[in-house]
Amino acid sequence: MAISAALVKELRERTGAGMMECKKALQAAEGDIEAAAEAMRREGLAKADKKAGRVAAEGRIATATSTAKDAAVLVEVNCETDFVGKNDDFVDFANALAELVLEKKPASADEINDLPMAGQTVEDRRRELISTLGENITVRRFSRIEAVGGTLDVYSHGARIASAVAIEGGDEALARDLAMHVAASAPAHLSAEDVPEERRNAEKEHLMSQARDSGKPDHIIEKMVEGRLNKYLGEITLMGQPFVKDPDQTVAKLVSEKGARVLDYARLEVGEGIEKKTEDFAEEVKKQAGTSA
Repeated sequence: MAISAALVKELRERTGAGMMECKKALQAAEGDIEAAAEAMRREGLAKADKKAGRVAAEGRIATATSTAKDAAVLVEVNCETDFVGKNDDFVDFANALAELVLEKKPASADEINDLPMAGQTVEDRRRELISTLGENITVRRFSRIEAVGGTLDVYSHGARIASAVAIEGGDEALARDLAMHVAASAPAHLSAEDVPEERRNAEKEHLMSQARDSGKPDHIIEKMVEGRLNKYLGEITLMGQPFVKDPDQTVAKLVSEKGARVLDYARLEVGEGIEKKTEDFAEEVKKQAGTSA
């Protein structure tokens, strides 16, 4: 049967699919737009399931900050390629998700899936995007920080890195500078006191092993290790790091001079910790040609 352009356009607006895909669905449904939309929805879910095992290590970090600047969230949404990571629909989904997480305060990333989003759930919208954009898309993680009685600021370095810092005392300019520092320097912990004992001991044992090879007396080795351990703790903690805009002073000294205290911080980077599959193009060609050794 003949399918009008207006009907194709309406189905395309509802599903976000291509015009030819919409026309084929309408033809199969004999012009019934509801049946065509439902068939496309089911097909989209099937496509999403097939793509679920594919590595998604690209994407963006979306952010949202409360009007009162007393709460902020960072959300990592992943896809397979940088190209899709810049797609308007993908960007809109990530930004809307950050606002939703800020408002609803889910306890974990798993709880995000069932949150309502524009008349459907986040999970339904995610699967729709997979069907439309043709890549696996995941909502990987989020961080939330609050500045009860203080203030905070968020800094984004492009779409791949975002950070937030909450402080008590000081001002928004200080919070902004600290957020920029966190984005650039990626501290693992707030202060030396926050470094887990297991990590501290593992590093100390590593340093002791190196120092013993020097042949120096034990009391000298102890002092060497103590100094090196303190240096290590300074490198991995926000308060111990040299301030990125003035390396001659530590963050701790800067914060003290401003009469402030860091309450919390967060930093997310796209794809951090995800093992990416690497392809050897030349070797792949050899295999396909049957010439691989």
